[in-house]
Amino acid sequence: MAGFVGVLVSDPWLQSQFTQVELRTLKSKFISTRSQSGRVTVGDLPPLFAKLKAFSEMFKEDEIKAIMGESHTKMEDEVDFESYLRAYLNLQARAASKSGGSKNSSSFLKAATTTVHHAINESEKASYVAHINSFLGEDPFLSKYLPIDPSTNALFDLAKDGVLLCKLINVAVPGTIDERAINTKRVLNPWERNENHTLCLNSAKAIGCTVVNIGTQDLVEGRPHLLLGLISQIIKIQLLADLNLKKTPQLVELVDDNNDVEELLGLPPEKVLLKWMNFHLKKAGYEKQVTNFSSDLKDGEAYAHLLNALAPEHCSPATFDTKDPTERASKVIEQAEKMDCKRYLTPKDIVEGSPNLNLAFVAHIFQHRNGLSMDSNKISFAEMMTDDAQTSREERCFRLWINSLGTATYVNNVFEDVRNGWVLLEVLDKVSPGSVSWKQATKPPIKMPFRKVENCNQVVKIGKELNFSLVNVAGNDIVQGNKKLILAFLWQLMRFTMLQLLKNLRTHSQGKEITDTDILNWANRKVKKANRTSQIESFKDKNLSNGIFFLELLSAVEPRVVNWSLVTKGETEEDKKLNATYIISVARKLGCSIFLLPEDIMEVNQKMILILTASIMYWSLQQQSDESDDSGIDASSAASGDGEIERTLSGDISNLAINETASDPNPSVSSQAEVEE
Repeated sequence: MAGFVGVLVSDPWLQSQFTQVELRTLKSKFISTRSQSGRVTVGDLPPLFAKLKAFSEMFKEDEIKAIMGESHTKMEDEVDFESYLRAYLNLQARAASKSGGSKNSSSFLKAATTTVHHAINESEKASYVAHINSFLGEDPFLSKYLPIDPSTNALFDLAKDGVLLCKLINVAVPGTIDERAINTKRVLNPWERNENHTLCLNSAKAIGCTVVNIGTQDLVEGRPHLLLGLISQIIKIQLLADLNLKKTPQLVELVDDNNDVEELLGLPPEKVLLKWMNFHLKKAGYEKQVTNFSSDLKDGEAYAHLLNALAPEHCSPATFDTKDPTERASKVIEQAEKMDCKRYLTPKDIVEGSPNLNLAFVAHIFQHRNGLSMDSNKISFAEMMTDDAQTSREERCFRLWINSLGTATYVNNVFEDVRNGWVLLEVLDKVSPGSVSWKQATKPPIKMPFRKVENCNQVVKIGKELNFSLVNVAGNDIVQGNKKLILAFLWQLMRFTMLQLLKNLRTHSQGKEITDTDILNWANRKVKKANRTSQIESFKDKNLSNGIFFLELLSAVEPRVVNWSLVTKGETEEDKKLNATYIISVARKLGCSIFLLPEDIMEVNQKMILILTASIMYWSLQQQSDESDDSGIDASSAASGDGEIERTLSGDISNLAINETASDPNPSVSSQAEVEE
């Protein structure tokens, strides 16, 4: 019997929003519409959606057309399958809202891109333009286009080729993108422009942005509300980068005892910023508590006391004496500028309580003068609380991966945020829909400790059902924050997700699951078929550290994507770093959503190497799957064909002996023993 070919999309989050039954139904209707005129346009969607049972009782065709018009200016614009799915989800969200349901997010990082209102905040645009002009004004490529005039739409036009956004990501988190991978010709062809946008979106995810509602086409068209939302997130990540104990151990001064340090570790950066602000306000004798970056700052009094505490030499009694909030706000900004703080907002923005701009302003004040002591005892304690480099890298990888899935809860610190079990249940529901019994789960805030244990017990139960190796593991181990166990569980969860995506692409594997060995053999065959010489024995092969194998693999799946004149021999540590950085950017440019760091390649981190290889394999096989769809080949004919997917995933699978040198797919995890790396 022919193997089942699933309907695949390139964005894992988008894939997770639908069952295969839903995807097959929607794909069938999409292809049917396309076959009638050769393409699907925005104007084709309202009548198509109006006939669907999900919307027929909720919307009339004209209402759907009006909703589509909010994000598409031209009805004749062509839409691809992913854009069609996103339009469906947007309409589904409207239907839920209309019937009284809603999906709320507590994180400011998500708010900018999930809103359905498309009005542009001109003050925010002007502030972000000033930021871009300041930080990128001397960039060799962008200098001829800067400064941008904030009163025009030049920002959105300049962002259309993807270079500006890639450069801005590197300002926020230096080294995220290897700039050698950015296409910076004066005139880019559609392929090169799409590569830049793909690199931008995958890199944005890799620094913590939420981009589930943004596609490359949105960036090509320069849609203002989506671009401004993305730029807002990137700038906020830059401004809040130091608000953690690793970067600023002096923050430990904000807590009174050791128990509170753990709480501080789990706070999102904007909450840490509020805690810092209130710490200084209390010392300055300000009796009110600031709980937000909006209404609590409107009168300017909190700002006046904060600046007086941090920089009394620049303060004036007139700031406190004035009764007019706008005048006080003006004096506050004047004092901040004397401290060399950039102006992120106007007096009007303070009085009107602009949350994004107030947050940016306070963060910039913190960067310039945090006013915290250098108590060596407290600082050394804070440094003891931070993790070793390997643990920190893995925590970062899993945190960013979880946030990229589009879960309702934004994760700021994996080890703290998963302890009540809720986040892990949300992730399990994404990667294995229907596996969670929500009636037996308790949503935060959770006051009763046994409810947290119940949540985590269900997490362990589902993990065992998915064949995770969880020897002697109980829910209480997660509640207690066992870091090695948590990392091992998340690794198995991430690996399961990747293997499921690959499994959906197989055409005929005789009922066998995809294994690590299959991925290893695929990579070696792909490189050999491209007449390259590199071969690897396992995902622990030390030869991987120079990066040559991955560059040859990337070149094998898409010859145009690697510029070999930029590749080093990888003989020195510096050359290895150059190659590793280039590999990550090229893979993201191709379309791989990955979260590893160059050090993971250089040190041959077995887990991250496996995920990188699997991501490249997924992208490669998906291209062939898409080509089969476009050429009119149906699932059954593809399943019985002689293509590479079948040869790769079914050839010799029945004879396959698990190679002990390949990555161990299920590391044995015990609450009493260390996790084998």
